[in-house]
Amino acid sequence: MKTSTLALALALTLAACGRSNDTRAQDGVFADNRVLPGDALSMKASFAPVVREAAPAVVNIAAIGVQQVRDPFWGIPGQRQTGSVGSGVIVRADGVVVTNNHVIEGMQQIRVTLNDRREFSARVVLADPRSDIAVLQLEGVNERLPTLNIDDREEQQVGDLVLAIGNPFGVGQTVTNGIISALNRTETGISDSGSFIQTDAPINPGNSGGALVDMDGDLIGINTAIFSRSGSSSGVGFAVPATMVRRVVDSAVGGATAVVRPWLGVKGDTISADIARSLGLDRPQGLVVTDVYAGGPGDRAGLREGDVITAIDGAEVNDQGGLNFRVGTRAPNDTVQVSVLRDGRPQTLNARVQPLPGDADIDRATVIRSGVLSGAQVLALNPALADSLGGDPFATGVIVGRVQRGSYANRSGLQGGDIIMAVNGRAVTSVDQLADLARGSEVVIERRGRRITGVIR
Repeated sequence: MKTSTLALALALTLAACGRSNDTRAQDGVFADNRVLPGDALSMKASFAPVVREAAPAVVNIAAIGVQQVRDPFWGIPGQRQTGSVGSGVIVRADGVVVTNNHVIEGMQQIRVTLNDRREFSARVVLADPRSDIAVLQLEGVNERLPTLNIDDREEQQVGDLVLAIGNPFGVGQTVTNGIISALNRTETGISDSGSFIQTDAPINPGNSGGALVDMDGDLIGINTAIFSRSGSSSGVGFAVPATMVRRVVDSAVGGATAVVRPWLGVKGDTISADIARSLGLDRPQGLVVTDVYAGGPGDRAGLREGDVITAIDGAEVNDQGGLNFRVGTRAPNDTVQVSVLRDGRPQTLNARVQPLPGDADIDRATVIRSGVLSGAQVLALNPALADSLGGDPFATGVIVGRVQRGSYANRSGLQGGDIIMAVNGRAVTSVDQLADLARGSEVVIERRGRRITGVIR
């Protein structure tokens, strides 16, 4: 592992050797060769050497957009200017900048200010709402700019010192410090496929898109969210790990307009204490497979229902979000090692992950022309479409795109985004089942996670 100047000054060196499971301190030295500060001089050491290396590559971002509005009294349409302030990180010397998608989403003008106060216009190369990462290209760059190295080796440990560098509240570049509070946070409500670094380094509005750096001055994450009742830092911040940042940057630099996420084609349940006992496990760990997509990567690799997935490429997996993240950081057609427990015995399977099957373009939907659902634009769900809409790739049914105003479907109460699950007790799997539907038909729909049963009048 790497050794930094500051880490030496703080006597927190990470030696280039294997780690032991025994982390008990012996005379101030841990088994993985990290050592505690031994004197007052070590405690007074400064973060300045790391800041000098990292800060020049962290930028301030100001974005301006135009929002369509309607006068609340007269109903006259108009426009209103909106703005956003955030941070970013230069990751390539030719002016490629990483930030959060929510900083630039819906904005028409983006202005980037460097640490030395130079300003550049920027254009969006790729925006990935799912990871909340966007890649920008500075315009008019005619020299090599300072950069931060993306360290995606995932060697961090809980308790490691980190710095957060960004533009909180728009006051200008600010550096705060803290530790890694947790790794692989998945159940945060931020993303269904995110696995975040948690830190107590103060992060506030405006820090979004800024850098989380380690004591080598490398980028290990992009600060993206906080948990707070007041809107200000409460010591619980989250950063998108460098593995996902690298995946989005590589996609953008490679000419892609979107990040294509592969899948394993399995879903499962988190192992609870009760499930662990029923499976004979010594502790709750892993994800028990409940469904395998026929012909998918997991199916071809030999995964079965009842298998317990414990790791992907050696990285521990304990829930569906963690599995989605680990697979999502790989490129389509990559081979991953899936560690499983089957009948209590560990096995390793090799799976070639691939893009989700099906067409994700909802604009190719069919408009029903007859029957009580006429006027509804509908499309049979497939894994790619369901996933693009934030749903379960295993879901079946017909999704409603748009509903024409004044149509039969509109008067029946059908809404865009509804998933028609069943008609008259039969599961719906194709658009043809909805043609010429008669009044009095019983329809089961799923709307924003709720299942509703009704009769069409």
